Order: sequence, then structure tokens, then C-alpha cells
Amino acid sequence: MYDPTVARLTYRALLGRRRAAILFVLPVLLVAIAVAVRAFAGADDGVASGVLGGFAIATMVPLIGVIAGTGAIGPEIDDGSIVYLLAKPVRRPTIIFTKLIVAVAVTMLFSALPTFVAGLILNGNGGQIAVAYTIAALVASIAYSALFLLLGTVSRHAVVFGLVYALVWEALFGSLVPGARTLSVQQWSLSVAEKVAGEGQVTSDVGLPLATALLIGVTVVATWYAGQKLRALKLAGEE
Repeated sequence: MYDPTVARLTYRALLGRRRAAILFVLPVLLVAIAVAVRAFAGADDGVASGVLGGFAIATMVPLIGVIAGTGAIGPEIDDGSIVYLLAKPVRRPTIIFTKLIVAVAVTMLFSALPTFVAGLILNGNGGQIAVAYTIAALVASIAYSALFLLLGTVSRHAVVFGLVYALVWEALFGSLVPGARTLSVQQWSLSVAEKVAGEGQVTSDVGLPLATALLIGVTVVATWYAGQKLRALKLAGEE
């Protein structure tokens, strides 16, 4: 189910000079904000939770997920180079699964690690806040990568749709419409973090059992459907 050649090509595409520069911007900004906040506000659990929840989980993780998830396959489909990969003796679900692993790894690297570092800077992991939000970033990375990889497979406008979901649905509607939070990867990941952090430090509108089921369900269904869509692509010689 995992192909090293596909993985190598995907890593090369995601970590190319231009895309890697974009991936570094948000983590560096998060750490810089953490340093500034700690210098001016000192170690405060509430402030730390606000920064990590408001910027790291609500903004940085989904945006990196969009870049990594759509970038793992979208550009290849758009420019037609995917035909060279599909011509190889590799099962198409294997291609999707391998690209998902790469997208998850890149998203985790550029989101979970900076989140942990920023948490340590903000309050030294007081109230388990740094660890809790790091776990939230890790589980969200998996679901976002699967969701945005699917978008990259089915649409040429995957980045736009990904940004609409991350910034409009989760950030805007999620803050204004309570019911919308149930369909939010952000809230599902916060539910996991809520069980790790000290009492009252992290809150979520979704219970842990439902959040866990939704995280697993979205990941599995999105990965499966992306495999089916890729399987449906026909090369010229297959007609």
C-alpha cells in the first residue's frame, strides 16, 4: 500500500523551493508571535490557549493542510504529468495512500512541531496546554490531509475550495453558527485536546466519541473516494 518511488516524487514536489517557502511562513510567524506575547504578557495559561487555539489550530494547521493535501496530487492532475505516474505498474489506491502519508507527514512537521515549540515558549506547557494543542494539530493533520487530497483529486480549484472550507466554514460560520461546529475538523481535534489539557483550558462543542468517529470516518471515506476517482481516470491507451 506504500510506494517509495511515489513518496519520493511527492516529497520533492511538496518541498520544492517555492512551496517549502510558503510552508515555513506560518510556523515562523507562530513562533514569533509566541515570543512577543511571552515578552509582553509573561507566562499565562489563558493567553497561551488563546494563541494556540486562535492561530495555530484555527489558521495555521488548516492552511498547511490545504497546501500539503492539494499539492500532493492536484498540480500533477492539472498539468497532465499524472499520466506518467499512472502508466507505472502501481495500483492507483496505492498512489493515493502513499500521497496521503506524505501529506500527513508534511502537515504534521510544519504544524504540530511549531505548535509544541510555541506552547513551551508561551507558558512552558503549564496545564498541559502545549501538549494538548500539539495532539490537536497531529490529529487534525490527518483529517485535513485526507480531505484536501480528495479535493485535489476531484477539482482543479481544490485550493480555493480548501480555503473556503478552512477560512469561511470553520473560521467564520463556525464562530457564528453553533451547528456548523459539528462539521468542523478544528472542533473534532479540540475535543481530543480537551481531554489532555487541564480543566477549562481547552473547550470543544463536539463530544470526544463523536469527534473520534468523525475524524476516522472523514479520513477513511475521503481516502477511499480519492482512490476511486483516481482509478476512474483513463489513459489514452486504456480507452
